[in-house]
Amino acid sequence: MTNRKLGYEFKDLSLLETALTHSSYANEFSCPSNERLEFLGDALLGSMVSVLLYEKYPSYTEGNLSKIRSRVVSGANFAKYAEALGLGKQMRFGKGEENTGGRRRESNNANAFEALIGALYLDAGYEKTFEVVSRLFQDAIEENDFPRDSKTELQEVSQSIFGEAPEYRVLSEEGPEHERTFTVEVKIPSDLTGRGKGRSKRQSEQSAARDVLRKLGY
Repeated sequence: MTNRKLGYEFKDLSLLETALTHSSYANEFSCPSNERLEFLGDALLGSMVSVLLYEKYPSYTEGNLSKIRSRVVSGANFAKYAEALGLGKQMRFGKGEENTGGRRRESNNANAFEALIGALYLDAGYEKTFEVVSRLFQDAIEENDFPRDSKTELQEVSQSIFGEAPEYRVLSEEGPEHERTFTVEVKIPSDLTGRGKGRSKRQSEQSAARDVLRKLGY
């Protein structure tokens, strides 16, 4: 695979193939899935982004660096990079996952991106992988151009003020299975509530958390 945005051509194409293989396909055709590579890529991304943030912001406290890292190293952000690299179009899914919109699912794309980084490390080593990650994440780190992790932020605010975590519950699920819309409510100990809608529970929870943060003035 040669990809201008990735900036690397795989020597072992089987690693790339595995990185783009969802577990549903692996179960149907008895081949390796991308789950182990996803595990490896997740660890590498957390470590490498930490190094980049440490070097970029020498005056930031540990708390500030952790907060930025939680936003950069997030499923929403990984899914964005997966889309930019066109991973969704190249992934292999089982029939069930394909028919229920798995190719558009944020979590699948995020996992594929993590797996790709894991595969890149095994194929090219740490130095090249760090070079690629540095280039891909440069704008996000320098311009803070990354999705806001409202769930994490609301949990920090709620724990700090009330000593308890927010509670989420699904109010409704509408539409056909492949185009389901979720409505979620979140409540914090002050009895303040927020609601959000989305194509997944995760998106709905993020939306509900943003609603509460907005009401709290954050």
